[in-house]
Amino acid sequence: MVGDPGIEPGVSRLEGVTVPCHTLRPVAHWRADYLWPNGASTAKALVRTVPFTALPLQGIGGNETKDDGSMKKPKWVIAKEQAKRLAAQETMWLFGLHAVRDALENPNRQKLRLVVTRNALERLGDAVAQGGLVPEMSDPRKFAAPLDPQSVHQGAALEVKGLEWGSLEDVALGDGPMPPRIVLLDRVTDPHNVGAILRSAEVFGARAVVAVQRHSAPETGALAKTASGALERQPYVRVRNLADAMEALKSMGYLVLGLDGEADSTIEAAVDGKQDRPVALVLGAEGPGLREKTRETCDMLVRIDAADRFGSLNVSNAAAVALYAVKG
Repeated sequence: MVGDPGIEPGVSRLEGVTVPCHTLRPVAHWRADYLWPNGASTAKALVRTVPFTALPLQGIGGNETKDDGSMKKPKWVIAKEQAKRLAAQETMWLFGLHAVRDALENPNRQKLRLVVTRNALERLGDAVAQGGLVPEMSDPRKFAAPLDPQSVHQGAALEVKGLEWGSLEDVALGDGPMPPRIVLLDRVTDPHNVGAILRSAEVFGARAVVAVQRHSAPETGALAKTASGALERQPYVRVRNLADAMEALKSMGYLVLGLDGEADSTIEAAVDGKQDRPVALVLGAEGPGLREKTRETCDMLVRIDAADRFGSLNVSNAAAVALYAVKG
């Protein structure tokens, strides 16, 4: 039992008041040695009130104190730091001649191990020397890299760490030869689609492809192979919340257009007279399309005009057509 923290110290109460309080020391003491007047047999507890003293803020918000009295880090901070360290230790295997060659030639890519067949080594040529690794020769029938047996590796596999592209602001701002274009993906999880979108984004000069950290395709060998080298040059930025990223782009002057086959306006009509503005195109996964929150955050929903009202494109083809339609 503790006293009511709203009562000034020194003011007596006939009964203790139960109040959950982390900052006050329970100092109210039960007294059962008083009897009501006239010899009443029922004992009534009275309270002797003394000033409250503060306790350390221990356990509030997940915090704890160390032996020396200093505060420990909150559990959520510790978990975030651990996840970041684990992510820094993660590696992936790129495979296929194009993906491996472009990664070897990318000075920003941290390369760890190269496994090749003799034929692939000859086809990679000078890229191996640029990569700075001593290649491990392997029999094509018993390829040494730990790849899925169905992977079409063409005799070349490279273990690497993920690329760091910086923040959304890093890629969205800045000067360039043409008005900036960005592609945002709302839960597009197929690595082949994302790889193809990265390739189209590079061809049409987009600043970046942006996806959420969860429920989207991570960097993998399959994605890199489909991108045919574009993963090494085209920023693939991951954000925690897509709607927040869209709002951030709006604040930078971007016109945010969501692709929806049922929209009233076409892309061409939406950007007519606005080709000099930065444009962000938002595409959803095949089937579900854009989520409701994503739709609400767009400046406008637009469609790709089709000859047949029942015609449709998959998300990677739609991205290529939309990028062409909004080119400056």
